[in-house]
Amino acid sequence: MRNLRSFVMEEEGMGTVEIVLIIVVLIALVAVFKKSITSLANDLMKKVTKNAKQI
Repeated sequence: MRNLRSFVMEEEGMGTVEIVLIIVVLIALVAVFKKSITSLANDLMKKVTKNAKQI
């Protein structure tokens, strides 16, 4: 019983849990705004390519 309490009270793994939750939130945001992000990236690449040809 004492081992179970010490396992529950231990906080060493909290950093890992927080990082995993942040990654999950970022993946969800990318999934929601995928179309907007893709169009923005395509527009930026077109502008870069156009300006690179002028140089």
